[in-house]
Amino acid sequence: MAGRFTARRVAAPDLPAVEETSPSTLEGVAWTVFPDAAPEPPPPVTQAANPLMSDKLLDAKVRLHRRLIEEINLSALEKLPEDEIRRHVQQLVSQYVLVERLALNAQELAEFVSEILDEMTGLGPLEPLLKDPSISDILINGHECVYVERGGMLEPLAVRFKDEQHLLRIINKIVSAVGRRVDESHPLCDARLQDGSRVNVAVRPIGVDGPLVSIRKFSKKPLNLSKLVEVGALRQPMAEVLAAAVKARVTTIISGGTGSGKTTMLNALSAFISEKERLLTIEDAAELQLQQPHVGRMETRPPNVEGKGEIRQRDLVKNALRMRPDRIILGECRGEEAFDMLQAMNTGHEGSMATIHANTPRDAITRLEQMIGMAGLPMTVASIRGQIAGAIQLIVQLSRQSDGKRKITSIAEVTGLEGDIIQMQEIFKYVRTGTKPDGTVEGHFMATGVRPRFLAHLATQGIKIPGSYFDPSHPL
Repeated sequence: MAGRFTARRVAAPDLPAVEETSPSTLEGVAWTVFPDAAPEPPPPVTQAANPLMSDKLLDAKVRLHRRLIEEINLSALEKLPEDEIRRHVQQLVSQYVLVERLALNAQELAEFVSEILDEMTGLGPLEPLLKDPSISDILINGHECVYVERGGMLEPLAVRFKDEQHLLRIINKIVSAVGRRVDESHPLCDARLQDGSRVNVAVRPIGVDGPLVSIRKFSKKPLNLSKLVEVGALRQPMAEVLAAAVKARVTTIISGGTGSGKTTMLNALSAFISEKERLLTIEDAAELQLQQPHVGRMETRPPNVEGKGEIRQRDLVKNALRMRPDRIILGECRGEEAFDMLQAMNTGHEGSMATIHANTPRDAITRLEQMIGMAGLPMTVASIRGQIAGAIQLIVQLSRQSDGKRKITSIAEVTGLEGDIIQMQEIFKYVRTGTKPDGTVEGHFMATGVRPRFLAHLATQGIKIPGSYFDPSHPL
């Protein structure tokens, strides 16, 4: 009779054979469908904007994935090359599509197979987004709402998850891979993907309408200063001054708002650190991409189920001082570890660097004061400011403009302490002059006319910077 199928079990030639335990077991076995007669042709596929995202196909994908997980020996599959895994999974998916009478053409079938592979060995609907080089951030607000950032601008996507449990399963796969957990008792979690992408998760009851996931993608090709000059984040004279400062071990703080490019700038500047130096990095979730051969990376650890075993950034900074570092790189300074970091900068670890959330160089100094106060030490305001003025020499301020482009908006030098006021002088700045009808921000970089005091220190290192770079009448 047309449309009837008989399933016969045949040995898969490339999978290890195993002893049969039940009629439904698929370990070491692939299923092939043999029609008793020519089946009726499937109904034509209606072309839609995204046919694979229909409810029927989404349900079918999740249902098939669960069945395959139960029946296939995944450990055996994972030992095979990727093309072999795809061939075996395609065989199983093709059978399933025929039996379920899903109307898919060859291209749609291939996409369906890719989605099943992503569910089995990857992160499901997130995999295509992680592979897209134009996407810098993935933002999930519940299982039905996904946004991405491209070119500094947010846009919604039709990608979604079957339900909240589907999304939670992907989340648990991410956090468990780095030895962390997220549930009602621990609803917040920082983690990272295998490629280094940074992940933040908030689930119920913190996430009122469902899990919130933020993924800052790891750049496989970190931008260098030359590329940042090319894309207009700064000008060449500014880049040369920053590169010289890093070479000469001028202690630098990189300040900016969320998504302003602080980590990108820190990676770019670190390229000018001598390969003869020992670097130690401290982060909540390791994402720095330093190019030097002698780098020790450390990462914080959250408390366990019993609330014990937590390792904070402050603990790591203290420990780093016992590990003979030449420089310490703090991925993000945001708490009491600021005091220990300043102590390190003041005691022979010049040239260390850190990032901080602030909107202006002066705000960055104020935030540092507040964070040192969090350490609970009996220090006066004058003493705290003296520590800051003695440790930090340069502040690089970054900003994301309204058109999505990142720019260095200020490079300022900390010159010392007068009374109880920290003195600063701006060396370069970005002046915004207007906005084009298409939303593009107009502006220009300029020197303020101030020559930085650290030029004398650069000269002792054999580094000379042209005086014209600091002339406001000289175009950058």
